[in-house]
Amino acid sequence: MEHKTTQYGGTATVHIDVTRSNSVPSLGDLSNETTPVTSSRRTASWASDDTMVRDEESDLLSNKFHYAASAVEYEDDDDSYTPQSRRRPWIVFFMISGATILAILLALDISLRVSQMSWTESEKDEEDPIFSRWGAPGSGTEDLAWYPTNFLRDVVPKSIHSHNDYWRKVPLFTALRQGCMGVEADVWLFDDPERSDSLYVGHDQAALQPNRTFQSLYIQPLVDILERQNPATAFYNDNYRGVFDMDPNQTLTLLVDVKTSGAETWAKVVEQLEPLRQRDWLTFYANGTTHTRPITVVGTGNTPFELLTLNSTYRDYFYDAPLHKLTSSSGYDATNSYYASVSFGSTIGSPWMGGLGAEQIERIRAQVKAAHERGLKARYWDLPSWPISTRNRLWDLLVKEGVDLLNVDDVKGASKRKWKY
Repeated sequence: MEHKTTQYGGTATVHIDVTRSNSVPSLGDLSNETTPVTSSRRTASWASDDTMVRDEESDLLSNKFHYAASAVEYEDDDDSYTPQSRRRPWIVFFMISGATILAILLALDISLRVSQMSWTESEKDEEDPIFSRWGAPGSGTEDLAWYPTNFLRDVVPKSIHSHNDYWRKVPLFTALRQGCMGVEADVWLFDDPERSDSLYVGHDQAALQPNRTFQSLYIQPLVDILERQNPATAFYNDNYRGVFDMDPNQTLTLLVDVKTSGAETWAKVVEQLEPLRQRDWLTFYANGTTHTRPITVVGTGNTPFELLTLNSTYRDYFYDAPLHKLTSSSGYDATNSYYASVSFGSTIGSPWMGGLGAEQIERIRAQVKAAHERGLKARYWDLPSWPISTRNRLWDLLVKEGVDLLNVDDVKGASKRKWKY
């Protein structure tokens, strides 16, 4: 007997030989036997015996038959088929499409470059020769190329305080370029009879350098900037333009963080403010009135409040009051202080899930209100700086709640925020 089966990818043919044993009697032989039937009982007995015989014969047949299966041969109809072959057309399609897109982009880039070159050449051809030598010596335009107040002329001042400003690649100027309204200098007093600059600027003593002084990094640069902002001409006879040309009435806060002995160091700070004092560029308090000038000096750190307020009728420097201790009996107000600051982490706490709780926000509102009632500017230092998303949300929240200056390290990132000051 031959049996064929079809499998995936080919046809299998199975040959089966069946041999029957001759020793088993056939059913025909059994059926030819004659047995008289005398009664219905006999008939039933015979039927039962016949059934038994048939069952016995079936068992004998199943035991005696044996099968010999020949080898199974597979005939493969498609030797070249693989699962990857079904994806080949799509791969080719995407490769051709990608190459076409790249070719189009390359052609556009080349055409734009050629057009730009032609436009540039056209502009050069049409340019008046006088502009190519504008401001050059001997051109007759030397004085016309100079704008008297061109420093920071396009910078809008923002309510940002440059924390640890001396860490920046270019102290003071980097912060001003970003529109910061406050800068901070940590000063250390080391008396040296051979040097007039005895106030050094740095975060700790290991960072101090002889050429990085309070005079060289802040006092003299501020004098140079303000002299440029206040040129002596036939049209201008004033002296109170600040560092920002967009808002010349905006004062710049110079926060001096005293790191060494308070009394001696602060006395030296007051002494080195003289170049600004002589030109009347320091905000001062006199006879119950505060007069705003381009620079407002504020003492913090080890600055002694008692020494700073010793002169009750005149002073051209102010104190950084503790924001969390503003009470009716504290004595801090606009006559002796300018900032009111405190550590954010120690008084407000850490943000939870990227934000602040209702109790924390109420605490901020109460402290800001207390500062404003006394004419002081609220400021929090030690603000969280990471993650950036949390930091930015806190910045937005503090500005919304009326904090006057944001104490930041990333002045560039802060300056790009779109706040309504």
